[in-house]
Amino acid sequence: MMDGIHDLGGMEGFGPIPIEGGDADFADIEAWEQRMWALNSQMQVDGVTIDWFRHGIERMVPADYLSFAYFNKWCANYLMLLLDNGVISMEDVRRGTTGDRSAPAPAPTLGDVLATVRKSNRSFAVDQEQPPAFMPGEPVRTLAHIRSDHTRLPRYARGVEGTILTHHGSHLLPDEGAKGRHAGTHLYSVCFKATDLWGSDANPRDTVTLDLWEPYLVPA
Repeated sequence: MMDGIHDLGGMEGFGPIPIEGGDADFADIEAWEQRMWALNSQMQVDGVTIDWFRHGIERMVPADYLSFAYFNKWCANYLMLLLDNGVISMEDVRRGTTGDRSAPAPAPTLGDVLATVRKSNRSFAVDQEQPPAFMPGEPVRTLAHIRSDHTRLPRYARGVEGTILTHHGSHLLPDEGAKGRHAGTHLYSVCFKATDLWGSDANPRDTVTLDLWEPYLVPA
């Protein structure tokens, strides 16, 4: 969601980030978190795309977004998605069951798991008749204002000049995917000087590279 609490890049006032070491081993996380991960890999909700899933989390109440654990956000989001799509009702939530207790599914085999992974390994590239508007090496400027409920252009990189590094062809546009629309446009890697993003205190040798869709860009 545009300018939502999730878009924290460049924001101030949250204090230092506590770094306690590397990533925790999956076996060490809480049992309910392991269960949420398993449910995520098995649940299929009609019409839900990765961009609609992300948009759902972005719509969380800011206080909840900042205080919920990572998999807690997933749990709350799936509850919203299942309610929104009519898969369950609030009465089902209150009861803790849909009332339809079917027999447990058999445990999947390794072959079943591999087949599921292969099926989910899809490309988001789409055919595009229009030629790209920009070429590698060309200067561009990002839009200062985004009229979209969901976007992959972070707030800190708006209205900033950068340089096209690579053209990746045409890919599904997240702004449309969050609305359930299947539409693609050209995708580029754009390089920005750190000083243009963060000001004169940034290291002048540093750069930031973002993958951005054509509607986010205009000629510099």
